[in-house]
Amino acid sequence: MEETTIRHEQLYLNALNRLPSLGARRITALMAHYGSAAQVWQNSGQEYAQILSLKTEVGEQLAEDKEALDPEFEWSRLEQYNIKTLSIEAVDYPWLLRQIPHPPPILYYRGCLEGLSGSAVAIVGSRRSTFYGQEVAGRLSKELASAGIAVVSGMALGVDTAAHRGALEGGGKTAAVLGCGLDFCYPPQNRKLMEEIVLAGVIFSEFPLGTQPLAANFPQRNRIISGLTLGTVVVEATAKSGSLITANFALEQNREVFAVPGNIGSPYSRGCHRLIKEGARLVESAADILAELNLAESLEEQLSLPLPAPELSDDENMLLRLIPYYPIQIDDLIRSGAFSAASTSSLLLSLELKKLIRQTPGKYFCRI
Repeated sequence: MEETTIRHEQLYLNALNRLPSLGARRITALMAHYGSAAQVWQNSGQEYAQILSLKTEVGEQLAEDKEALDPEFEWSRLEQYNIKTLSIEAVDYPWLLRQIPHPPPILYYRGCLEGLSGSAVAIVGSRRSTFYGQEVAGRLSKELASAGIAVVSGMALGVDTAAHRGALEGGGKTAAVLGCGLDFCYPPQNRKLMEEIVLAGVIFSEFPLGTQPLAANFPQRNRIISGLTLGTVVVEATAKSGSLITANFALEQNREVFAVPGNIGSPYSRGCHRLIKEGARLVESAADILAELNLAESLEEQLSLPLPAPELSDDENMLLRLIPYYPIQIDDLIRSGAFSAASTSSLLLSLELKKLIRQTPGKYFCRI
């Protein structure tokens, strides 16, 4: 298909997507009937209603909305924001997403599609995540990215943010799927992260410009997160978490579901533990994900190789054994009586330099 023809088709596909009374399923049905988005646009909104068996008032509203919309102007707005589009027939349209039930007929994106044509894994979890959840999400993403696996998430606060940052730190590709138009940054706190992803990956949405981040959009967004990937990893989730919706979509799409175990007393572990009880693969490392997805053995071996352990003094070993994998306050370590306050601080600094522990705000420390 020539470039001018592709632009012509996507221009009208964007215009159809701007009509509030349509949507992915109805646009797909109309394109199947008429043969192309351009041919759909040449017909009336009332005729759409007849084909789709919609109520008369819906057809009248469609006709009014269509009459008020200028496809060329809407296309110029996309160019103004430097937003590109992919129709479902495009060669670059993600091949995994094309296989799901009711894939979006048009995708909007910013960034580079390179790196998403191979294997990808979704990592999702709670917005109000714990330090443990963010640490695990970042580590898994970094390991996967380092092994050449793209990481997909929703750019929400908490686990999603940690997943994207881990992939960027691993020098790999990451994709964020938004539940709003790409002229919005949601959440607004992640504007810097959004621009970093655009430079090193891609941001997707099926929603046209002007679509605000309404709650009803996010379940629809979640089917794209799972649809872009071979499997979905849930790091932390409450019993009613939106991450479980993503996991359910993954199952419906015949994709793998993974879950990270957590503290049995934490409400953020209940969703993950339920998934594990129902048959999700328990994940402790990226190697577990690679093994289940039958990806290259060399990558699995690469991730499984233990790093050489740094040499520790007897005092360092003793203090390290007192530090758990969740944050503990320095005063609690001092109160253990193993070392003086000055010695504890010195040993903590040494362990941190050897990358065996990490300091978090408030003088808390945890093992890595």
